[in-house]
Amino acid sequence: MNKNKYLVICTGVVVGLAALALTAAGNPANMGFCIACFLRDIAGGLGLHSAEKVQYLRPEIVGLVLGATVAALTSKEFRARAGSAPALRFVLGMIVMVGALAFLGCPLRMVLRLGGGDVTAIAGLIGFAAGIGAGVLCLKKGFSLGRARKVQKADGFVLPGFVIAVLALLLLAPSFIRFSQAGPGASHAPWLISLAGGLIVGVLAQKSRLCMAGGLRDVFLFRDFHLLTGFIAIFVTVLVGNLVLGNFNPTLAVQPIAHHDYVWSFLGMAMAGWGSVLLGGCPLRQLILAGEGSGDSAVTVFGMLVGAALAHNFGMAGNADAMTDGVFTAGGVAQAGRIGIVIGLILLAIISYANLHREEKQND
Repeated sequence: MNKNKYLVICTGVVVGLAALALTAAGNPANMGFCIACFLRDIAGGLGLHSAEKVQYLRPEIVGLVLGATVAALTSKEFRARAGSAPALRFVLGMIVMVGALAFLGCPLRMVLRLGGGDVTAIAGLIGFAAGIGAGVLCLKKGFSLGRARKVQKADGFVLPGFVIAVLALLLLAPSFIRFSQAGPGASHAPWLISLAGGLIVGVLAQKSRLCMAGGLRDVFLFRDFHLLTGFIAIFVTVLVGNLVLGNFNPTLAVQPIAHHDYVWSFLGMAMAGWGSVLLGGCPLRQLILAGEGSGDSAVTVFGMLVGAALAHNFGMAGNADAMTDGVFTAGGVAQAGRIGIVIGLILLAIISYANLHREEKQND
């Protein structure tokens, strides 16, 4: 096992420990980190949607991007580049976000939910793997969004600059910024702890290239488990931590901010997995790449922010199961969300087909 493989595993352990620490410090249960949920909260905090329970400018996202930027600059890996189908990447970012929010979590939170005993997340895991498989088939057929090219260095700092502005707005708290008074948005660790956790994970994720979508993609394409070991390490760390802390709760329903609508969880995460392969990385990886100077990934992140706004404005996000005074209320994906998932899968098929052997077509 070479040093890089050790780094991926160590990164997974640190991510798991950071997630446990952030949860203990105030983040929602099984949500020490969730890229989809935290971008959704930021979208709400900026007023892009009006779902009052999910509005908060999450410092973890700021830390992830800035940590990756610092790591890339110090190792001379920061490269400003862009131009690889930015409009399509924006749309794909929206699609991935709608699928993830139907499930109620990104691939990273999916692993954290499993480590907390959330059996409902298994449907999401199977769906995510199926989506990765669909994306891999597209890659084998020659799918490509084209190559990015070198751009002005200032372009590479667009997303780092944006998250610095987000942090400033969090600390200054002007009247137009929204803060949840109840629900997941109101549950958060102190901002300095959240920022520190994001910075640490951002640095390590940049160095190790941690990516759930990339891990499964490499297994399917090359039988290479290198990247996947990082997420196995996250799962094991969180599982052991929850067992030690007495927070492991294996049930099929009423899990924290989750639902047991298995079919639509499967399809939502299949959509997220397929889109992530076409983009070249999961939501976490997109943040890290944007921190390294990728304008294409920055566009993808902005697409995810808009996708989060659309998911809540149009009622496409999943609704969590609830137990109130002993009365169980089933959550799930409403009709609008189901329509959104079907449309998203159709769009993925169209985008995939339209970009097969693109370079060959251009040469003909």
